[in-house]
Amino acid sequence: MKNLFVYLLWVTLGVITLASCEKSENDVKPITENVSGEVSGVWSKGNTYVVKNHLLIPAGKSLTIEEGVSVIFSDSVVKPEVIVRGNLYILGTENNLVKLTVPDSWKTTANKFGNLWGGLVCASTCEELLIQYAILEYGGATTTEESPSVKAGLYKGAAGEKVPGINFVNENGKFVIQHSRMNNFQDDQIYIEGGKVIVSNNLIYTSGNAGGDGVNIKSGVLADVAFNIIYSPNTNCIKLSNNGEKTPQIYVKAYNNTFLNAGWRRPTIKGGSVWVEASARAEVVNNLYVNNRFGFKRDTKKPEDNRTFAANNSFYGFTQTCVDQFQPNKEIIAGTNDIVPKLAGENDPKFVNFPLNNPEMSPDFNTAWDFRVQTGSPVLGKGDASFAPLHTNGLVLNGKTYKSPAAANFIGAKGTN
Repeated sequence: MKNLFVYLLWVTLGVITLASCEKSENDVKPITENVSGEVSGVWSKGNTYVVKNHLLIPAGKSLTIEEGVSVIFSDSVVKPEVIVRGNLYILGTENNLVKLTVPDSWKTTANKFGNLWGGLVCASTCEELLIQYAILEYGGATTTEESPSVKAGLYKGAAGEKVPGINFVNENGKFVIQHSRMNNFQDDQIYIEGGKVIVSNNLIYTSGNAGGDGVNIKSGVLADVAFNIIYSPNTNCIKLSNNGEKTPQIYVKAYNNTFLNAGWRRPTIKGGSVWVEASARAEVVNNLYVNNRFGFKRDTKKPEDNRTFAANNSFYGFTQTCVDQFQPNKEIIAGTNDIVPKLAGENDPKFVNFPLNNPEMSPDFNTAWDFRVQTGSPVLGKGDASFAPLHTNGLVLNGKTYKSPAAANFIGAKGTN
């Protein structure tokens, strides 16, 4: 009987071990190596795709990247670009992000400003670009004569240019990026030259080595830019210009964003927060400016559309130099109900966790920072919740409606929750 018991015990343990091994093997998601050339269809949930050369989504086709997918750009010589002639849908979820990144060993201080892969470069035939719950990082490579964007005349069509993280150009198309993170790019992170656009609830940080903006928007664009946190762009958090003179005229509503440490690293003084020029039309409302080089600044030689206005914005500067550059003048646009301090340290927004004495020139971001505000913050109750987004009915991409968030009754991207 004892021997029978021992035998049954070993059989049971063997079955458990086998089941455990089978489960472990089934949990391992496949890795597709050496991905290059034309791509379309579906990249399946949780899989990894290792990119070794340039990618092309052909016109008339689409690529859907499902939740949990990792796209690893691992060719340090080619520095792959993703040319989007068709449509691209990146569909992460809150708990299972999509990642467009590089090998972890490349994420060093020496590579702080990316330049390790190109970016998402869209042609005029790209009708829809959708990015939900994704991370894009360490891109913005400098183009060469062999770059597919240069050969195809996309972006600026010349060697020596720094590819944006995202470039969308179709004034008849739609582009939505929400709940995503973009970090460590060599120049502009988002560069938009046309389309109906929503940029909301994103974290954008550490961009631009010698120049570059967080979000750069040109003519042909109707956009809501809302509830984003933008930290330490080389020049501007948001740049708005009607250059290109496409139809429609650029019209952007920028509301409930938090802008920090912008503009100080640019070698020559230009902007540093929100810059408007060349007949751009903008409404800049409920935004929180912290330790930026300037406030809402215009190009006095090429001024904005006269319908442009600002309201219910709040400013904080740790240094007197910073505070002085917030004061309205011929370059700095005054807003209705703006809260503009006169002295350094006034109007502390009372972040849950952000050192207000963080060096203005520092591009380094700490993921432990928390930009919610504490009870008693001067930004609470000071926002205009009646401010209406541009795309009140949302935008339909791939058969689903994506909406701009409603304005809040607080200033900045985060309230107390």
